[in-house]
Amino acid sequence: MSILAKFSPAGPDTRCMAYYNPLMLGVVDFDNLHVRAGRIGDAEILYDRSEAGFSPSNLWADDRSWVLCTDYNLWATKVAGPPALTSALLNDSEIEVVRLPWAH
Repeated sequence: MSILAKFSPAGPDTRCMAYYNPLMLGVVDFDNLHVRAGRIGDAEILYDRSEAGFSPSNLWADDRSWVLCTDYNLWATKVAGPPALTSALLNDSEIEVVRLPWAH
C-alpha cells in the first residue's frame, strides 16, 4: 500500500474506494454493492483485519489515477495506473511483479 500512497494525489490521505464481490461474501445481495470508502493510508485494514477474510475485489483511488483488481481464483492481483507507478512496482525488491502483455 505504501507504493500506491506514493503515487496518489494526497499521499496516504488520498480517498480510496474498496469493492467486495457479494458472491465472495456469501451473501448474494446485489442491492448492497459492498463498497467502502476510506484513506489509502488505512487500506491495509481491508486486507489484514477484514471480516470478509479476503481482499477487496477492487480498490481504487477516488480520482481514478490507479486501480487494483483481485480475483479469488487468480494467482495475482492486477494494477493499472501511470507509468511511474508501474515502474515503482516492477523495481520493488519486496514484491513479485510481472508485466502482462497487451492484448491485441
